[in-house]
Amino acid sequence: MCMSKLDGVFSPATTQRHDEVEALLSRIVVWGASRPDIVALGLAGSWARGAAGMHSDADVVVLTDAVGIFSVEDDWVIDAVGTVASITRTQTWGPLTERRVELASKFEVEFGFATPQWAALPPDGGTAHVVKDGFRILYDPEHVLQRLVTAVLSA
Repeated sequence: MCMSKLDGVFSPATTQRHDEVEALLSRIVVWGASRPDIVALGLAGSWARGAAGMHSDADVVVLTDAVGIFSVEDDWVIDAVGTVASITRTQTWGPLTERRVELASKFEVEFGFATPQWAALPPDGGTAHVVKDGFRILYDPEHVLQRLVTAVLSA
Protein backbone atom coordinates (compact mmCIF):
# COMPACT_ATOMS: atom_id res chain seq x y z
CA MET A 1 0.00 0.00 0.00
CA CYS A 2 1.33 3.45 -0.91
CA MET A 3 1.36 5.85 1.99
CA SER A 4 1.07 9.60 1.90
CA LYS A 5 4.28 11.47 2.62
CA LEU A 6 2.36 13.78 4.89
CA ASP A 7 0.27 11.72 7.24
CA GLY A 8 1.15 8.04 6.80
CA VAL A 9 -2.35 7.26 5.49
CA PHE A 10 -2.93 6.21 1.89
CA SER A 11 -4.97 8.77 0.01
CA PRO A 12 -5.91 7.51 -3.49
CA ALA A 13 -5.32 9.82 -6.42
CA THR A 14 -8.47 11.65 -7.50
CA THR A 15 -9.84 11.61 -11.04
CA GLN A 16 -8.63 15.19 -11.36
CA ARG A 17 -5.08 14.14 -10.40
CA HIS A 18 -5.21 11.23 -12.87
CA ASP A 19 -6.27 13.63 -15.62
CA GLU A 20 -3.48 16.06 -14.65
CA VAL A 21 -0.87 13.29 -14.80
CA GLU A 22 -2.09 11.87 -18.11
CA ALA A 23 -2.08 15.35 -19.69
CA LEU A 24 1.41 15.94 -18.31
CA LEU A 25 2.68 12.60 -19.64
CA SER A 26 1.22 13.39 -23.07
CA ARG A 27 3.07 16.70 -22.99
CA ILE A 28 6.32 14.95 -21.99
CA VAL A 29 5.95 12.48 -24.88
CA VAL A 30 5.52 15.32 -27.38
CA TRP A 31 8.61 17.01 -25.91
CA GLY A 32 10.66 13.80 -26.04
CA ALA A 33 9.64 13.01 -29.60
CA SER A 34 10.65 16.51 -30.69
CA ARG A 35 14.20 16.13 -29.36
CA PRO A 36 16.69 14.11 -31.41
CA ASP A 37 18.82 13.62 -28.29
CA ILE A 38 16.09 11.62 -26.50
CA VAL A 39 16.04 7.91 -27.35
CA ALA A 40 13.13 6.75 -25.17
CA LEU A 41 10.82 7.66 -22.29
CA GLY A 42 9.27 5.42 -19.67
CA LEU A 43 7.14 5.80 -16.56
CA ALA A 44 8.19 3.89 -13.46
CA GLY A 45 6.70 3.34 -10.03
CA SER A 46 3.24 3.83 -8.61
CA TRP A 47 1.74 5.75 -11.55
CA ALA A 48 2.95 3.04 -13.95
CA ARG A 49 1.48 0.20 -11.88
CA GLY A 50 -1.82 1.99 -11.20
CA ALA A 51 -1.27 2.39 -7.46
CA ALA A 52 -0.62 6.12 -7.16
CA GLY A 53 -1.88 8.19 -4.28
CA MET A 54 -2.44 11.92 -4.05
CA HIS A 55 1.13 12.43 -2.85
CA SER A 56 2.79 10.12 -5.38
CA ASP A 57 5.19 11.73 -7.81
CA ALA A 58 5.60 10.67 -11.45
CA ASP A 59 8.90 8.93 -12.16
CA VAL A 60 9.89 9.49 -15.79
CA VAL A 61 12.94 7.67 -17.15
CA VAL A 62 14.60 9.57 -20.00
CA LEU A 63 17.15 7.68 -22.08
CA THR A 64 19.56 10.07 -23.77
CA ASP A 65 23.21 10.38 -24.70
CA ALA A 66 23.00 13.99 -23.43
CA VAL A 67 22.65 13.21 -19.72
CA GLY A 68 25.24 15.86 -18.87
CA ILE A 69 23.25 18.63 -20.54
CA PHE A 70 20.00 17.73 -18.78
CA SER A 71 21.86 17.38 -15.49
CA VAL A 72 23.15 20.95 -15.40
CA GLU A 73 20.86 23.01 -17.62
CA ASP A 74 17.29 23.96 -16.69
CA ASP A 75 15.94 25.44 -19.94
CA TRP A 76 14.39 22.09 -20.98
CA VAL A 77 11.94 22.07 -18.05
CA ILE A 78 9.30 24.46 -19.43
CA ASP A 79 9.31 22.60 -22.76
CA ALA A 80 8.96 19.23 -21.03
CA VAL A 81 6.11 20.10 -18.66
CA GLY A 82 4.49 22.94 -20.60
CA THR A 83 4.59 25.48 -17.79
CA VAL A 84 6.95 27.23 -15.45
CA ALA A 85 8.20 24.78 -12.82
CA SER A 86 11.01 24.61 -10.29
CA ILE A 87 13.81 22.09 -10.06
CA THR A 88 13.89 21.15 -6.40
CA ARG A 89 16.60 18.49 -6.39
CA THR A 90 19.38 17.04 -8.49
CA GLN A 91 20.83 13.74 -7.34
CA THR A 92 22.70 10.83 -8.86
CA TRP A 93 21.42 7.30 -8.31
CA GLY A 94 23.90 4.91 -9.92
CA PRO A 95 23.66 5.35 -13.70
CA LEU A 96 20.69 7.73 -13.42
CA THR A 97 20.67 11.46 -12.65
CA GLU A 98 17.46 12.64 -11.01
CA ARG A 99 16.07 16.11 -11.65
CA ARG A 100 13.01 16.61 -9.43
CA VAL A 101 10.58 19.18 -10.84
CA GLU A 102 7.73 20.76 -8.87
CA LEU A 103 4.77 22.18 -10.78
CA ALA A 104 2.64 25.10 -9.58
CA SER A 105 0.03 22.53 -8.44
CA LYS A 106 2.73 21.10 -6.12
CA PHE A 107 2.74 17.88 -8.16
CA GLU A 108 6.26 16.56 -8.59
CA VAL A 109 7.86 14.85 -11.57
CA GLU A 110 11.11 13.02 -11.08
CA PHE A 111 12.97 12.97 -14.38
CA GLY A 112 15.64 10.28 -14.30
CA PHE A 113 18.19 10.84 -17.06
CA ALA A 114 20.33 7.88 -18.12
CA THR A 115 22.16 6.76 -21.22
CA PRO A 116 20.54 4.09 -23.40
CA GLN A 117 22.96 1.65 -21.73
CA TRP A 118 20.51 1.71 -18.77
CA ALA A 119 18.26 -0.54 -20.89
CA ALA A 120 21.04 -2.86 -22.08
CA LEU A 121 20.54 -6.62 -21.95
CA PRO A 122 20.95 -8.40 -19.71
CA PRO A 123 19.76 -5.69 -17.31
CA ASP A 124 21.49 -5.05 -14.02
CA GLY A 125 19.59 -5.84 -10.83
CA GLY A 126 18.55 -2.23 -10.20
CA THR A 127 17.10 -1.75 -13.66
CA ALA A 128 15.28 -5.09 -13.51
CA HIS A 129 13.77 -4.09 -10.15
CA VAL A 130 12.51 -0.78 -11.59
CA VAL A 131 10.83 -2.60 -14.48
CA LYS A 132 9.31 -5.32 -12.26
CA ASP A 133 7.98 -2.71 -9.81
CA GLY A 134 5.82 -1.09 -12.49
CA PHE A 135 6.94 0.32 -15.81
CA ARG A 136 5.05 1.84 -18.72
CA ILE A 137 6.67 2.71 -22.03
CA LEU A 138 5.78 6.24 -23.09
CA TYR A 139 7.97 6.79 -26.17
CA ASP A 140 10.23 4.13 -27.70
CA PRO A 141 10.67 4.45 -31.47
CA GLU A 142 13.72 2.14 -31.52
CA HIS A 143 12.12 -0.44 -29.15
CA VAL A 144 14.96 -0.10 -26.64
CA LEU A 145 12.58 -0.16 -23.69
CA GLN A 146 10.33 -2.81 -25.24
CA ARG A 147 13.27 -5.24 -25.46
CA LEU A 148 14.15 -4.49 -21.83
CA VAL A 149 10.60 -4.96 -20.54
CA THR A 150 10.15 -8.19 -22.51
CA ALA A 151 13.44 -9.61 -21.19
CA VAL A 152 12.73 -8.68 -17.57
CA LEU A 153 9.13 -9.89 -17.50
CA SER A 154 9.92 -13.16 -19.26
CA ALA A 155 12.86 -14.01 -16.95
